[in-house]
Amino acid sequence: MADVAEDADPASLELIDLGAATVGESGGVAMCPRIRSVWRGALLAAPAFTARCVSGDNLAIHVAVARAPSGSALVVSVGEDEEFGYWGEVLTTAAESRDLRGLVIEGGVRDSEALASHGFPVFATTLALKGASKKAGGEVGIEVSVGGTRVRSGDWVIGDGDGVVVVEQEMLDAVIAASRARAQKEKELFARLRGGATTVELLGLDPSAVREPR
Repeated sequence: MADVAEDADPASLELIDLGAATVGESGGVAMCPRIRSVWRGALLAAPAFTARCVSGDNLAIHVAVARAPSGSALVVSVGEDEEFGYWGEVLTTAAESRDLRGLVIEGGVRDSEALASHGFPVFATTLALKGASKKAGGEVGIEVSVGGTRVRSGDWVIGDGDGVVVVEQEMLDAVIAASRARAQKEKELFARLRGGATTVELLGLDPSAVREPR
């Protein structure tokens, strides 16, 4: 499992501990499952700084790394052509030097082993070798759609082995509170299951729709 930055915001630490699945069931919005961690154990919870690339070009990402606030994670849309290596070890090194916490991109990345060795959390749709150009423009700091989900700069992204969820910045406190309550409820559920109860009983399920031998 990845080490979390020692100076991480308390909200980041708590969201990582709660996990993407719990947050996604407590008011967070899940991105499509195509967006997944590039290396096993990647953990991310940070406010977003957004970028929209022109397909096949990553100039906007370079600008985003230079402009993003310390402690944020880049959330990037690349247009129609995802099969370029829009991100790799060079940009990872640049992002680390700017105290950025991770990347969520609906597109390809490369240098996957190097990303893992850096411990830099990256969530992407694919791995791709083909390099991107760096001249076609794009936009930063604007609303984007990534993984079928609207993301604005300042919204939070939470990612782990289950996927990535988005929490609107205005909803952060409410979602954390709902996630805490859900986690506590599940803790009590686990205890009762270990004591012999069934999920059918505890969840109030109706088994009559399932055929059984007579």
